[in-house]
Order: sequence, then C-alpha cells, then structure tokens
Amino acid sequence: MAKHLLLVSTSTVHGSPYLSYIMADVVRFFSGTKNLLFVPYARPGGISLEEYSDTASQAFGDAGLSIKGIQEWDTPQKAIEECDGIFTGGGNTFLLLKTLQENGLIDLLREKVLSGTPYMGTSAGSNIAGKTINNTNDMPIVYPLSFEALGLVSFNLNPHYLDPDPTSKHMGETRETRIKEFHTQNDIPVFGIREGTALEIQGENWKIIGEHTVRVFTKGKEPFETSEAHDLKRIAIT
Repeated sequence: MAKHLLLVSTSTVHGSPYLSYIMADVVRFFSGTKNLLFVPYARPGGISLEEYSDTASQAFGDAGLSIKGIQEWDTPQKAIEECDGIFTGGGNTFLLLKTLQENGLIDLLREKVLSGTPYMGTSAGSNIAGKTINNTNDMPIVYPLSFEALGLVSFNLNPHYLDPDPTSKHMGETRETRIKEFHTQNDIPVFGIREGTALEIQGENWKIIGEHTVRVFTKGKEPFETSEAHDLKRIAIT
C-alpha cells in the first residue's frame, strides 16, 4: 500500500497565523477525508489537549476541513481505527512519543498509516515519522520507554533546521555539529528541513514544498544541499 505523508518543519512561520502558509497544501493533501484526527499529545508550552485541538480545529475549519482531537473519541485506539486522515501537531517530541507509548498506540498508528491513511506531521509530529527521535531539538522533559519512533520512513528528520550564523558570538554547537555527532554513533540518514519547508511523499512520488533547500546528512560523508526530492529518495533507499 502506498504511503501518503506530509512532513512539515513547522506549523507557523514568522508573522503568519497557525498553518496558514501551508494550508493550501494541507487541503489538497487531505482531499476526500471525512474523519480527520488530530493528535495533540505534544502539547506545546504545556497547553491542554482541548486547547491545542481548538487551535487546530479553528485553522482547519477556516479552510473548510473538519478535524477532531483524539481525546474526543471513546478511546484513542478507536480514534485511530475510525479516522481516515491523521494530523499530529508539534510541541515536545519526548512528551508526544511517551504519550503514544503509554496509550499503546505506536503499532496501531504505524499500521494505520502504512495501510494508506494520509499522515501529516508538523515539527514533533514529523519527528516521530522517522526511525528514531534522536534528532529532535526538544528538551527531554519526560522519559519515553525508548527513542524508537513510528519508522514510517527510513531516515530521521531535524525540523526547524538552522544554519550557522557567522556573526553570532554564541559558542555552543550548531545543528550541523550535533547531527554529525549523531553519526559517530548511528547510521540513519538525517534530513534538515528549514522553517517553511515540507517533504511530501505520495507513494513513489516525492516532492519538497517551500522555498528552502533541504540539508542532507549521511554517515561518513559531507552534508549537501538539495532542492530535488529524488536526491532525498535516493538517500532514503540506500
């Protein structure tokens, strides 16, 4: 069964309302869905599931789509079973993964998406689509059972990827330094997706959405920039 994935770096770009910059692509991606599920477990800033779901519902409603928070179903398992589209919002990746694990949803969610159900993630929601969450930028405010994620793709993502600022006096590690450090211990490719960028996968058809290139990291090789989705696909299947 073909996979349908929309892996977005961020829900909001500077100066624009929630999801507005990419909503046309979201509407196209979820065309035909009738029971769209929102997974708010990442809870940015510690907001409630209800508050976060209201934010998503407002944005989707303004675009003519109806979406329902996972907490509104009788059980989260039933929510995944009955939906025909899934959006997992951003926030804290560790909290998101831990909550999915504690509710016994990892295998169910993976099977649902791999059976052809469209899946969209922003930030943390994109992080968990990879093999592990080891390349998230979040603080580990909770301790998941493991860092293994959904494995919907054979690579990891680093949403909100930041380029080094040559004028900065900050002496800490850059994102590139940290990802290269990851590759001293791991073999998984990492795609750095910048603000306002998304990767869409529709079966064998891949495309990069947005104005920015993607920075590609593989173990033992120098990172490179690409605006061509076939470069990402090539790395993902090797």
